[in-house]
Amino acid sequence: MASKGKLAVVAVGGNSLILDSKHQTVPDQYDAAARTMVHVADMIEQGYNVVLTHGNGPQVGFILLRSEIARSQLHPVPLDSCGADTQGAIGYNFQMALGNEFKKRGISKPVVTVVTQVLVDKNDPSFKKPSKPIGQFYTEAEAKDRIANDGWAMVEDAGRGWRRVVASPLPLEIIEENAITALTEKGFCVVAVGGGGIPVIREDNGNLKGTAAVIDKDFASALLASNINADMFIVSTAVEKACLNFGKPDQKALDKVTVAELEQYCKEGHFKPGSMLPKCEAIIKFIKNGGKHAIITNPENLAKAVKGEAGTHVYP
Repeated sequence: MASKGKLAVVAVGGNSLILDSKHQTVPDQYDAAARTMVHVADMIEQGYNVVLTHGNGPQVGFILLRSEIARSQLHPVPLDSCGADTQGAIGYNFQMALGNEFKKRGISKPVVTVVTQVLVDKNDPSFKKPSKPIGQFYTEAEAKDRIANDGWAMVEDAGRGWRRVVASPLPLEIIEENAITALTEKGFCVVAVGGGGIPVIREDNGNLKGTAAVIDKDFASALLASNINADMFIVSTAVEKACLNFGKPDQKALDKVTVAELEQYCKEGHFKPGSMLPKCEAIIKFIKNGGKHAIITNPENLAKAVKGEAGTHVYP
């Protein structure tokens, strides 16, 4: 069952599992996952072995809201546990959807999810200035109560209310990296680093401890792709290609660019923070760490993109 095909890490956005506000249920999310897995199966039929990563922002938000509603009856769910819960649930959907797609095609290939911890620096500057908003909006009185009694960092958000903010530290180490590598070498399709990984810090005695933070999914995926020597790193997003002057009359889609060109476009402000910018920055990290080929495209063009027929392609 050992795999000899090219290894690709494909980062799937968590928002791609929720098409719109009317399709947020778990069955809806499974249906969305199943549509994406069709295109992943196309890649695998072309000879690629695939490690899937994914976002989890909306799903973590749902868990936090349930926890808030049940606050008077049950203990709250810590943020690191929310990450673990969503890794399991989304991984389960990916496993089932991809397994069913393989069955249709007569492909004998197991799919497995690795609940993945990602080490961050407990002294990362983001812990001193939390900026990543999570969860629901609160009134000012509720926010002050959470600050005083729960130690949360809260910010007022443009008149819409107050929101909790947490650190977004850089990923340093994929704790389960050796397991992921071993599974890919045995021919497994692996789902890993969900939501950027469960953020953990290393205490003075060497023990790992979960922490309330959110790791950028694309940065963690790029680190994984570099460390397991992936032949290709693919960021799957809402658009087929990255564009200069996006949304403007002179919008220009990017086909093939060097990492130096992409870096310059980032500096010139062509990509929005929280949207395309972190995806491009993650790809820059991957290429600068020795990666040879990265792609930005949407799920429906995955198979075309790996053949060079779609997407934005980035090279050294």
